[in-house]
Amino acid sequence: MPGPDSPAVLPEWISPGNTHHNARYSEAVWPLAPLIDNPGTSLIKIHWSGCPSPLLGQVKLAAWTLINGRLRPTYLKGRGVRARSRTSAVDMRDACNEWKRLARWLHERRIDSLTGCTEDVWRAYLPERWADGVTRETAEKICSHLTDLWAFDQLSAHPSDIARPPWEAEGLDDFLPEADGSAHGENSTEPLDPLVLGPLLVWAIRFVDDFADDILAAWAERERLMARAAANRASPESSTALAQFLLPRARSGGSLPAIRMHGRRTLARTYISALTGASLSQVDRFNARHQLSILANERPGPCPLDVPVTGQVNGKPWREYVDFDEAAELARHLGTAAAIICLYLTGMRPQEVQGLRSGCCPDPASDDTSRRHLIRSRHYKNVADGDGNHISAGEEREVPWVAITPVVHAIRVLERMVPSGGLLFSATHHDFTFRRQLHGVLKNDALNERIEDFVAWTNREAAAQNLPEMLIPKDPHGAIGMSRFRRSLAWHIARRPGGLIALAIQYGHMRTVLDARTSSGYGSRSRTGMHSVLDVETALAAADTAAKLQDRIAAGEKVSGPAARRALTAAATAPKFEGRIVPATFAKKAAQFLGRDGIVLFDNPEAMLICAFKRDKALCEPGPGAHAPRQYDCRPGCGNAVRTDTHARLMRERADQLDQLADASPGPLGRRFKANADRLREAADTHDATALSAKASA
Repeated sequence: MPGPDSPAVLPEWISPGNTHHNARYSEAVWPLAPLIDNPGTSLIKIHWSGCPSPLLGQVKLAAWTLINGRLRPTYLKGRGVRARSRTSAVDMRDACNEWKRLARWLHERRIDSLTGCTEDVWRAYLPERWADGVTRETAEKICSHLTDLWAFDQLSAHPSDIARPPWEAEGLDDFLPEADGSAHGENSTEPLDPLVLGPLLVWAIRFVDDFADDILAAWAERERLMARAAANRASPESSTALAQFLLPRARSGGSLPAIRMHGRRTLARTYISALTGASLSQVDRFNARHQLSILANERPGPCPLDVPVTGQVNGKPWREYVDFDEAAELARHLGTAAAIICLYLTGMRPQEVQGLRSGCCPDPASDDTSRRHLIRSRHYKNVADGDGNHISAGEEREVPWVAITPVVHAIRVLERMVPSGGLLFSATHHDFTFRRQLHGVLKNDALNERIEDFVAWTNREAAAQNLPEMLIPKDPHGAIGMSRFRRSLAWHIARRPGGLIALAIQYGHMRTVLDARTSSGYGSRSRTGMHSVLDVETALAAADTAAKLQDRIAAGEKVSGPAARRALTAAATAPKFEGRIVPATFAKKAAQFLGRDGIVLFDNPEAMLICAFKRDKALCEPGPGAHAPRQYDCRPGCGNAVRTDTHARLMRERADQLDQLADASPGPLGRRFKANADRLREAADTHDATALSAKASA
């Protein structure tokens, strides 16, 4: 590895004067495999075919220095804590792509050396680069990559003397596109629609909790049959057994064991070989002689595996049997279901889930009174060594993740699918159809495709099981995708006090962990992780609550409660958040918005009130430094409570429902329902007697 001020000696093929493309590594692609240790990252390559020949040597020289060298500490000083002397393979590829783009632009203007890229050329290039439409944030990254070209050119063995970009001396702001221009592509990841996420999570948990034993037993039986078929040897006895098994079915018009292949049904040769003891070649010859694949396509029959079915749906077995032909597909969906649970119910980033290994979540020690399951694994974002160099392999997270029960079950299932100590999403061990030896783990594209396949399968199954309420609709914002689960968790924690399946548990866990561990450093870590995402969603939810309250007041509704006047002030002064685009700087603004103690409003539909949250008045005991109430622990008599006319109406409607339940319930339970109904009506009457209008409170 070269030192910080001088790169290693250049190989002959990278020489700036070498324009030949047939030498080793100088042709089409440079692989960056040695720089990638993250199992969830695909192999990164730099393609040189788009770089003009006259500029190719100089750009390659800068790229070689980028990969093998590092920026000077004097250069990094003053560039912020995120500046790195060496960066990730993805950033290297993106930088080289920007350099090639600049080279093409220069070549079109008959500038065939980086020496010709003067300050005036830099000033002319940027407006044309922004004409393609980029966000201000993306433009900052592009300028950083272009600055790196100048910086690494200075470090190279044969500098081209490309001019220093003018924004280095004058500041970047004046060179960036307008914030409200035609830019697109901001961080606008949408949470999954609740109508999508609800049944999706139910199906995923059902696969792990109810179907996993059946699927894994079926897969093991399928593997046993395949091994037996491969070991069979032809004999007269096996030939007789084959004829006795197939000919009566073919001649009687019955179905033949079939599998689907290339869009049509064909004879299940491996399954038949294992059952009869015939060799695979015997089955093939017998099939060709009697044209059985044609009959199998016309009269396909099942290939039931000899394993018991224990899983149930609504009290009935989910299958009569597991078929030989579907075992691989079901095993594939089982891995996908476990991935969905881990992605959604941990708050991990996708690459952190992909990096999980067998043994990462041991059972608690016998003397552990908390009995919590902890996930100890690696994180990858912004991990660097003491010199600021990017570490693609990441590092073990200082504070482990807390795993709730569905996550523990998912990990246990995955541990049964991979070897001890192996990656839980090993691409090799999850390739159930083709059984290939693959590198690393299932990548993002593969898992995204598997999630869509899982949705398609569950919808077919829901229709077959007559479960219309369990159909997963199409999400209004497009494909589900791995990246949307983390945002969805934050959305539901911030806006759904009760949550969906298992989310009530996770709601309490997230707030407890994020608040209680601030002093130990966890809070500061999560402030740039899940906590910052939570702040964004919580701020948006609070802003929505204030806007809705303002609309109700404008429509003539009155408010009551000990915090009524504070709520009116908050509704009148709260900023409005238009749209759903969330720039990177919004996390800090969200935290500032939530820090306005006493005038931030939180809707609690379960308690039929609004909480004008003031920490020292809250009876829910939110903890030191908390900016939001524990909405699942809302208590009567709290000084932060606010009710509107709408809440009073809803309380009376709920009281009527409780009366109906009381009439149909046994004595003690019926009396309890009646008492609750009376309390709701009393609270509604109190609201009517004490409610204030906006004018009366002024």
